[in-house]
Amino acid sequence: MKTAVISGGNGGLGRAMADQLEAQGWHCVLLDVNIAGLAKSASRTPIAVDLTDQTALKRAASEVITARPSIDMVIYNAGVTQVAPFDETDADSHRRLFGINYFAAVEMARIFLHPLRESRGTHLAVSSVAGFSPLYGRTAYAASKHAMQGFFSTLRSEEMPFGVRCMIAAPSFVATNTGNAERGDDAIMRPGAAADGIDHMTPEMAAKAILKGVQKGQEFIPVGRVARLATLLVRLSPALYQWAMRRNMRADIPKN
Repeated sequence: MKTAVISGGNGGLGRAMADQLEAQGWHCVLLDVNIAGLAKSASRTPIAVDLTDQTALKRAASEVITARPSIDMVIYNAGVTQVAPFDETDADSHRRLFGINYFAAVEMARIFLHPLRESRGTHLAVSSVAGFSPLYGRTAYAASKHAMQGFFSTLRSEEMPFGVRCMIAAPSFVATNTGNAERGDDAIMRPGAAADGIDHMTPEMAAKAILKGVQKGQEFIPVGRVARLATLLVRLSPALYQWAMRRNMRADIPKN
């Protein structure tokens, strides 16, 4: 039985990917700071861990590596967003967002690097449209996702000689936390909760598209109509993309 490790495993997209992988015969290890509602089973192991705590992350990962016969895929799905103009945010919130979205993923990749080499497995980074294009009102979020894509697209070349794949999925708007914004004073919130999303997908639809792309061996997987259109527009006319993005999103950015 192959093993997938999924960070942010208790989010809507993380659970949807786990459900679909388990239906294909995988065992899924779900890492999340809160695993309430996740039940352990023959095909599922939930583990509570703060991914920004390096000591705790290393301890949890060591348990997983010891317990499972192989680690065949690591899905870097954990993340938060921040919806606010740059002039209403501060450096601490920027660093906090990077700690979750970027540095936690890098540390996971470091820990699982050799187990994935041994299995000739897959790093799967869940990025965003904001990982390859600007997204109004999300300077820190876009920066963290650009950094994530830069890291994994470069790691791809380094790991290719070991038979390891590095794939990047870029969903547009996934309705994982609709009506549950939980927007704090620093404007950081759970993904999928922002009110300014366009053409939302269900987590199940997004998971299906991502895993189909993995099966087909796509190095870059745009997920959803908005992501596919954005990929095309950014290449053909960055100015047109900027105009369309501002026109559709600017009026809906909340103010602190």
